[in-house]
Amino acid sequence: MTRSLQAVAYRRPSVLESAAGGQLLGLETSRGATPMGVKDHPQFFAGFLTSPQVASAALLAVADVAAARYYQQQLRASLDPVVTGNGDRLRFESFSGCCGVYARLDVLEPGLDGGEVGHGTTNVDVNNPLREALSRIGSDDPLHLRVGPEELAVTTMDGPVVEKKVPLPDRWLRGFAEAQVIAAGFDLRAELPAADAVRFLRALPRGGARPASPGPRWVVPSGNTLRPTTRAVPGAVCLPGPERLIALQRVLRHATALRVYGPAVTGGAAATASAWEVVLPGMRLTLTLSPDASRGFSGEGGVLDALATDEAAEDAELISVLLAWEPRVDVADLASASGLTPERVRAALIRLGTSGRVGYDTAEAAYFHRELPYDAERVERHNPRLRSARALVAAGAVALDGALGTVTAEDGHVHRVRDEAGVLSCSCLWWAKYRGGRGPCKHALAVRMVRRGDAAAELDMARVEADAR
Repeated sequence: MTRSLQAVAYRRPSVLESAAGGQLLGLETSRGATPMGVKDHPQFFAGFLTSPQVASAALLAVADVAAARYYQQQLRASLDPVVTGNGDRLRFESFSGCCGVYARLDVLEPGLDGGEVGHGTTNVDVNNPLREALSRIGSDDPLHLRVGPEELAVTTMDGPVVEKKVPLPDRWLRGFAEAQVIAAGFDLRAELPAADAVRFLRALPRGGARPASPGPRWVVPSGNTLRPTTRAVPGAVCLPGPERLIALQRVLRHATALRVYGPAVTGGAAATASAWEVVLPGMRLTLTLSPDASRGFSGEGGVLDALATDEAAEDAELISVLLAWEPRVDVADLASASGLTPERVRAALIRLGTSGRVGYDTAEAAYFHRELPYDAERVERHNPRLRSARALVAAGAVALDGALGTVTAEDGHVHRVRDEAGVLSCSCLWWAKYRGGRGPCKHALAVRMVRRGDAAAELDMARVEADAR
């Protein structure tokens, strides 16, 4: 697995301390992106939390996921959460070390009071002493929140006094990208009122329990609750590795509802990802689960087509200028402003998602702008299927013949790629195993690249002939 060391530096540790009229939660920021460019230790908010105990519990849940591995649990993982200021809300995001659980806390306008929310994205320090202090927050304790250092601290301290160096696997970065692409295909499947939501979530296994039968778990809406079913039926939602929802236990007593999101399924469908959102006073906490506890988001392949086309790359450059740190990115508005079709805008947003520049909010069925504070271009450079497909194209290993393409692999084997109503199937073992459920294989991807290249060449030739006339 390719990985590097990610250094995050803070001026001091984040702390919860006594202040005039209550307590102050100071979350220290690292180097991050802002509308004015990259800045050291940007400040995004200084004001009050309207529900201090709820916000503290939800922030701890996000930190739980950042420190967790739900598969191969003996290996340790800890990456500080990412915070984004979107002008009207704060978003805290994290990803598990096993790349199978994505967590996001959206603190909305009703959850904030007395301060303007800035724009930008960076890491925030959530250390063990802070976690212990947050767990003791009482319901009546006024809590002032500061995300980023005070100006006094910025001008009087010399450089970072806290530095963490943590492994940053390519799988982790690819997982962040794939999770938002997959979530964009979700719809709301069920909404449970508070009491029923709490009963359902508290009845789930908390870890170590094995399913009674092999295969994925499924649930289907039934009245105000969800009942288990042994197979996928229309309207069902996959609940893969239910013990991975353990982080939601921190906020259950504050929940006002549970919303469940997933793709449309038919009978006999394979396991799918799903999103589980706990609605809280002034905020939302969402966990998105990969299709299996042993299967991280990084290998799902949903971004490969967007990475493989030069058109999407050019469109993404245009769309990126128009994002403006918006909390809700409207595809129709971007299409109007850019002159692109909505389909090309969506492809460009997927492309931007691969570099961490947009996320997807299932509650609002919309993208949002953020800039991950990592070298996220590695997602494209180090994606093994994309790299292999480009190598096949460069080697001249692809031959096209109408709806059929043949690819001569590195080992000399010839694979046949067939186009059936726009869906490319392949004779290789990858296709036989996943049937397109984890994106295109390298052979299908190579055929698509060559086709796009031929189409672009034909278009250029037509333009030359038109100019000559």
